[in-house]
Amino acid sequence: MGVDSSTQSCKVVIVDTDTGRIVREGRARHPDGTEVDPEAWWSALQAAIADAGGLADVEAWSIGGQQHGMVALDEEGRVIRPALLWNDTRSGGAAADLVAEFGAAALAERTGLVPVASFTITKLRWLRDHEPENAARVAAVALPHDWLTWRLRGFGPAGGSPRGPVLEELVTDRSDASGTGYWSPATGQYDRDLLVAALGHDAVLPRVLGPAEAVTDADGRRVGPGAGDNAGAALGVGAVPGDVVVSIGTSGTVFAVSAERTVDPTGTVAGFADADGHFLPIVVTLNAARVLDVIARLLGTDHAGLSELALSAPAGAGGLRLEPYFEGERTPNLPDATASLTGMTLAGTTRENLARAAVEGMLGGLGAGLAALRELGVPLRRALLIGGGAQSEAVRRIAPEVFGMPVEVPEPGEYVALGAARQAARILAEASSQAAPRPRP
Repeated sequence: MGVDSSTQSCKVVIVDTDTGRIVREGRARHPDGTEVDPEAWWSALQAAIADAGGLADVEAWSIGGQQHGMVALDEEGRVIRPALLWNDTRSGGAAADLVAEFGAAALAERTGLVPVASFTITKLRWLRDHEPENAARVAAVALPHDWLTWRLRGFGPAGGSPRGPVLEELVTDRSDASGTGYWSPATGQYDRDLLVAALGHDAVLPRVLGPAEAVTDADGRRVGPGAGDNAGAALGVGAVPGDVVVSIGTSGTVFAVSAERTVDPTGTVAGFADADGHFLPIVVTLNAARVLDVIARLLGTDHAGLSELALSAPAGAGGLRLEPYFEGERTPNLPDATASLTGMTLAGTTRENLARAAVEGMLGGLGAGLAALRELGVPLRRALLIGGGAQSEAVRRIAPEVFGMPVEVPEPGEYVALGAARQAARILAEASSQAAPRPRP
């Protein structure tokens, strides 16, 4: 079983390990908001597993999910307050404080990241400064997929779980740990000085499992380390060093599988680890598929109509250029920017050219992420285009021109959940190989 516990919902796939075929699926919604009671995720996970037909024939499982969310636990394993999610920006001031205290270059070298409001370390600092009584109660800090793995293995708050509140049984993986801001991709260890600087005291942190390392649940099933959502998607789509995955959803992500770690003191590229023993440098943009949404509405058409219009216009859109910063931008760091349309002439201002400018502008923003990766020396040989925006024919056909590299579009799929299922299959194969009798000399 592979699980994707995302911001919006929980998706479960049950996969046959011999064929790779999905045999059953399940789904359940998550509540909206930038802070959520983790119990809602636990209820959704149980509902999605039931929707997928249960665990009776499952031999191994693994959970992938949204990164960075702060799940703070007390010594009895109880959740202290609703989890602050990656998209909760109240810790922006805390991020600036940490950068001022330690320096952007030093933090990038130590953790691969320059703190922004998304990362867990900033949320812990916010907790220390704004809810000191809650901060003082923190005995352990987990991420969403860590906590769900712990619960599904049978652990949990005192009196409410079969195996009890054993905080030392919290586990995570390299990819999710690398998004906290207090773990080093270079050493593979937590930077506890940074944790203490953020929270005000030390705490139990999940043990970081290797890519093929397993634990067990209360029923003896093997449990994989899980992954952050982008690393899970890279596994699910089969990305290898030299590949860059461009995901076009509500936001845009550009992440590459790299044999070498990256350090970017500007913070443009976050130096994450992947779930397969490599590294996953990533760039995130705020403006992606919604750029197409707004221009389609303006033109009174749907996505198929927008695509047809764009493909009937010439490259360069007759001189029209759309800067697609409708809600500011994260990469480049322009939080107060707005979108603009330039290059308008009487001859060139047509519906077709505007549609083309929307596609080129959105892809140009993602192309800036590719350029940032190249500047750090990350080898990029092939782009894999995924996400809802990748279903546009215009996006698929124009992307190679904008990116300047070959582009492949895999079939649509639940790639995070499939990546988690691949982890589960891997640990089963590892266990089988270790259990096989050795050949006689």
